[in-house]
Amino acid sequence: MTLVLGVDLGTQSTKVVVCDADSGEVLRSGSAPHPDATEVEPGVWWDAFTAAGGGLLDDGSAENIAAMGVAGQQHGMVCLDERGDVVRPALLWNDIRSAGAATELVADLGGPAAWAHAVGSVPVASFTVTKLRWFARSEPKLADRTASVLLPHDWLTDMLREHGSPTTDRGDASGTGYWSPAMGTYRPDLVELAFGRELALPRVAGPAEVVGETSGGAVLSAGTGDNMAAALGLGLGPGDAVVSIGTSGTVFAVAQNPVADPSGIVAGFADATGRYLPLVCTLNAARVLTATADLLGVPLSTVDDLALSAVPGAGGLTLLPYLDGERTPNLPAARGLLAGLTRTNASPANLARAAVEGLLCGLADGLDALRGQGVPVERILLIGGGAGSKAVRALAPALLGAPVAIPRPAEYVALGAARQAAWALRGGAAPPEWPVRVDSVTAEPTEAVRVAYGEVRTRAAGLLK
Repeated sequence: MTLVLGVDLGTQSTKVVVCDADSGEVLRSGSAPHPDATEVEPGVWWDAFTAAGGGLLDDGSAENIAAMGVAGQQHGMVCLDERGDVVRPALLWNDIRSAGAATELVADLGGPAAWAHAVGSVPVASFTVTKLRWFARSEPKLADRTASVLLPHDWLTDMLREHGSPTTDRGDASGTGYWSPAMGTYRPDLVELAFGRELALPRVAGPAEVVGETSGGAVLSAGTGDNMAAALGLGLGPGDAVVSIGTSGTVFAVAQNPVADPSGIVAGFADATGRYLPLVCTLNAARVLTATADLLGVPLSTVDDLALSAVPGAGGLTLLPYLDGERTPNLPAARGLLAGLTRTNASPANLARAAVEGLLCGLADGLDALRGQGVPVERILLIGGGAGSKAVRALAPALLGAPVAIPRPAEYVALGAARQAAWALRGGAAPPEWPVRVDSVTAEPTEAVRVAYGEVRTRAAGLLK
């Protein structure tokens, strides 16, 4: 049996899977946590990788790993000096201190449409390019020492590589704000606009390219961003859209052509196969449910039961769940809003229902934005920790407006990284066929439920004005 290893270098933890290269069967898995922070020393990621993967390989199977791939959280900023040493802790995607820099950069280039034309996306605080502007302005002495900038998955791949220079892939590069998916090239002028001078950038490798070997002789694939790896792990095809409810909420689909949305709602990313991956991201997702559970003083399972006991529309109660600010819409300083509260609807059940509806409303708006860019949405795959909620599963088909399928629980980001590793190992025009088992959500929503959800969404939009 030929073994491949996939890594998910996430925000909260590192996960590792070992798979059969031919069938995709997961043979072993492990994980290790990261600090709960918006900046972290990259060495923490290496420690987490060795902790997550070390136990899997203690039986001597390390020498049997034929290929490895690393998928990582998008947008992070890892700055290195001339020797390749880390200059400062890496800023993560969810660090919003660069919100002001994002506003400046959008104006500096001539507005949102100019950015959408240049790189397919309008930068917000999460994007690497905005972090570079913040860094140059706020920490000039450290910025002066900086010679190159990598993304999290680039850094870990380079740590695993025995010889060679840093590489990235088109999927993760498309989230920096200085690489154009439509042109397939970097925009060093945008790096200079943000940072004040050019920086060394990692070479962008092809989807199935071998970018080096580990000290143990395992082939290294290019790796990719976490959303791109999830699409690869799920075997996403045209007409499929993913709604992922994790630390962040993401909505994305495979597209044959690049997308450039001047409103900034849809990020025009590339995927890990040579196609494109238009994506909408919200900052507030599964933690909206945990915050509601904490507020009510009940377990998450009780939030489900309460929400399902309430009527659609929560008796007129609307929660706009911008608890940590928001990325889509771009409101980094926003806070949550509870509207329509009366004596008659002030109940735990209605609050729980409003939380689930508010969470799903933002994701439904994301799907509508994809459709507005001409991206077909014929089936929705619901993944992430929040997809385990009974209430989310029950309400999602009515709100999201397409058939919903629930893939069997798996670490799809790590699985996608492993599938890419198998592709690099085997070669060929397409990645190996690995089956994905799904369960369909069979309950059909009534028209009245759809209308009620539409009214909730309209009320939520009105609260932004």
